[in-house]
Amino acid sequence: MSTLKVPQPLPPVADDCEQLRKAFAGWGTNEALIISILGHRNDAQRKLIRETYAETYGEDLLKALDKELTNDFEVSTQQRNTFLILFRLVKLWTLDSAERDAFLANEATKRWTSSNQVLMEIACTRSSDQLLLARKAYHTLYKKSLEEDVAHHTTGDFRKLLLPLVSSYRYEGDEVNMTLAKTEAKLLHEKISKKAYNDDDLIRILATRSRAQINATLNHYKDEFGQDINKDLKAEPKDEFLALLRSTVKCLIRPERYFEKVIRLAINKRGTDEGAVTRVVATRAEVDLKFIADEYQRRNSVPLDRAITKDTTGDYEKMLLALVGHDDA
Repeated sequence: MSTLKVPQPLPPVADDCEQLRKAFAGWGTNEALIISILGHRNDAQRKLIRETYAETYGEDLLKALDKELTNDFEVSTQQRNTFLILFRLVKLWTLDSAERDAFLANEATKRWTSSNQVLMEIACTRSSDQLLLARKAYHTLYKKSLEEDVAHHTTGDFRKLLLPLVSSYRYEGDEVNMTLAKTEAKLLHEKISKKAYNDDDLIRILATRSRAQINATLNHYKDEFGQDINKDLKAEPKDEFLALLRSTVKCLIRPERYFEKVIRLAINKRGTDEGAVTRVVATRAEVDLKFIADEYQRRNSVPLDRAITKDTTGDYEKMLLALVGHDDA
């Protein structure tokens, strides 16, 4: 469920473009005006704004934002870092969803570490059509395939899991084969009991079965063997590949719990991990951020918007609050 609040009636797109142009005029940038517009427009509306802005002013809106929010060299290092954090959030939000996923995936392949789970997030929380569009956008933007970069920049078990995940095109219906669910639950338990975590069949099940089928399989796993599969995958807590497997399972069947944990770990520590908070809010605001926020409050006894207010400041805070649907944003 989306947290985005779009004004009614919606101003004409030409007015939005004119106001954004005014926000860039003169000395300094009117960040509040940018947030008041872009922070309250949905994917289709933001796309139309970008198209109209380019037609009207002969400049890509993202390039204008980049120039205004990051190229002021007459500010302190701290202020510049603040602008960069804000620009990243505004940029990710302004990109259409397929471009955004392609951008994040490309970043992940460039700075890959075994604990980087961004590729898995994209592969497991998008619909089949959305993942296909992201792969097409990747090809258009970077002149190569996402699969090529994943294969080139990952190794071993991580490559073995991630390649089929990003290549997947899952069936998305509700039909479930209970006989298959029982058979594959037994197979999963057998492989995990033998610590064969990179087994071809285990990876095939996670990478190809529909979410409904996986859910049925894992429900039977718990009923038959007395424990949630992710508890069995914690046999070696420091194993990073097992952490990725656990996250894969959670993203496929309980994405709101996965993203709640990402946010919790990002803000409940010394120094906020703005990259993680930005990624979750920008990618989930129009999807299920309301459920993530509900899960956050259930888990932490604090509303998500209050936690954001406590751990962030300035225009970055205001943009986050706008996207999480805070009443005053």
